Amino acid sequence: MNQSRRIFIRNAALAAAGTSLFSNSLFAESAKKGQLTGIQLYSIRAEMSKDPLNTLKALANMGYKHVEHANYINRKFYGWTASEFKKVLDDLGLKMPSGHTVMSSKHWDDSKKDFTDAWKYTVEDAATVGQMFVISPSMETTTRRNASALKAFMEVFNKSGELCKKHGMKFGYHNHDFEFSEQLEGKSLYDIILGETDPNMVMQQLDIGNMINGGAKALDIMQKYPGRFESMHVKDEILSSSGHEKFESTILGVGTVPVKEIIDLGKKWGTKHFIIEQESYQGKQPLDCVKEDLAIMKKWGY
Repeated sequence: MNQSRRIFIRNAALAAAGTSLFSNSLFAESAKKGQLTGIQLYSIRAEMSKDPLNTLKALANMGYKHVEHANYINRKFYGWTASEFKKVLDDLGLKMPSGHTVMSSKHWDDSKKDFTDAWKYTVEDAATVGQMFVISPSMETTTRRNASALKAFMEVFNKSGELCKKHGMKFGYHNHDFEFSEQLEGKSLYDIILGETDPNMVMQQLDIGNMINGGAKALDIMQKYPGRFESMHVKDEILSSSGHEKFESTILGVGTVPVKEIIDLGKKWGTKHFIIEQESYQGKQPLDCVKEDLAIMKKWGY
């Protein structure tokens, strides 16, 4: 994951697929309690790299109850196997309802019309650790530069949804900025992605900050696709001082994104997961930033 990466449909999905789709006990907990607020661990990537256990303890002490991973390498989460990581989280009173692992062409064997073992293990390990959603947070350039290749890969997305469903989970996609700035056949990549994927099989996690650099606004996208977003990355943006991109993330409520208006509309239209993510810190310590972000979310009722 690089530095810049940033209900209507749910009810229909449940009606169509039955409650077995979300047999995971974490879903039962979430459904009973309603909305869920968590943190994308990429927000504190340096700390998680240096000392993951004490960083997770710090998050738990702040009041976080849910985390979303951004590190799954060689069947390990931050150096722990799935069962080990689940125990670490359980011991700290944390749950991990979702995680980010990029699904690429190497995960699909077209000759066999089946997923490679690497992706099957990804799904199995996600189920072991207790995830509800297995989310791919990016897309290969070669896939997204050709309309036929993109549409074919969206069918692989749907098949990944079928695979995840067998494990009581759902597959999902998380946007950055290119989905809105790049077009194929006169359509934005995001319109193609949402048009070619089955919402019963592929959920969408809307990153309300990433899209700013692609020229899009979350409220416009939500109005165009009401109820399609089961999860959101809650993020604010300010003009960047680094020059790498026009905008960079910041403390919630101080930037240009109407964050509360967006998440309130999301809540009204069925979004259940609100995942805080901050990738830039304007001179502050990352842990201090995410503590401040959580306090703001709580003030807003999340």
